Parts: sequence; structure tokens; C-alpha cells
Amino acid sequence: MSELRGDLHARGRRFAIAVARFNELVTRKLLEGALAGLHANGVAEEDVDVVWVPGAFELPLVARRLARSRTFDAVICLGAVIRGETAHFELIAGQAAAGIREAAEATGVPVTFGVLTTETLEQALDRAGGKHGNKGWDAATAAIEMASLLEQLPKEAEP
Repeated sequence: MSELRGDLHARGRRFAIAVARFNELVTRKLLEGALAGLHANGVAEEDVDVVWVPGAFELPLVARRLARSRTFDAVICLGAVIRGETAHFELIAGQAAAGIREAAEATGVPVTFGVLTTETLEQALDRAGGKHGNKGWDAATAAIEMASLLEQLPKEAEP
């Protein structure tokens, strides 16, 4: 029996962070957490590119483009979708999640989900460096771990 696990040794790896401008009060804190998580695990500042997009809905297209470039070992997506009084929340949150998943599947490059989906601004801030930690940090360390894990797995066979 063999058991494989990704590790958090990230020195020499390159990462892209796609971050939504909408709800920037929250997303900037997520970005700070992601950068701190990358740097704490050995990623050099010059090995990180940050790309701002208008909102969470635009994250999947940019994530796919970044992943397809083969420039990065992983792409980290950060955003905040806060429930309002319309169905907008469900539409945006669902499409962002599905599109981010599809970007990873289509490219074979890890694309991590650091998009908060909360009821209130207070809940979002609690998850962006507040009392519930920083989900940007979590998305960054997941990206490091997935890049390491995929490196250990057998390569995909050509169809």
C-alpha cells in the first residue's frame, strides 16, 4: 500500500492569485492572508502574481486563463459573495464555484476556492482575518499542498 500526501514546501513554485474587487473590504483581507500563507511556506514575492477581477463571477475565466498559461503551479481564487435580498447570491456563488472547479478540471492545474459565501458582512470579516481565521490563508495552503500532491501522482495518459 502506498499513501501520498502533498506537503507545504513551496520554495521555487509559482502561484497566481485571482481576487475579486467587489466587496474589496473583505477580499483585500483575504489577499493579505493568502500572501502571508504563501510567504510563510517559502514562496518568494517574485513568484506570485496577483490579478484583480471585477467580481466573483469573473474569477473562473481568469483562473482558467492563468492555469492554461502553464506559468503557475496553482491558481488561488479569492472573493466574497454576501447574501442580499435577491436571488443574485445563489446565482453568483453557484456559478463561481462551478466555474472554478471546471477551470481546475479542464487544465489539470490546481485552482483553489477562497470565495466566501456568507449571510452578512460581519460573517465575511470574521473569515477574512477575524475570529474564524483567514480563508485566504487556507486557500493558499491548499494550493501549495495540491501542487505538491499532483507532482507525486502519475501523469495522465494521452487519449
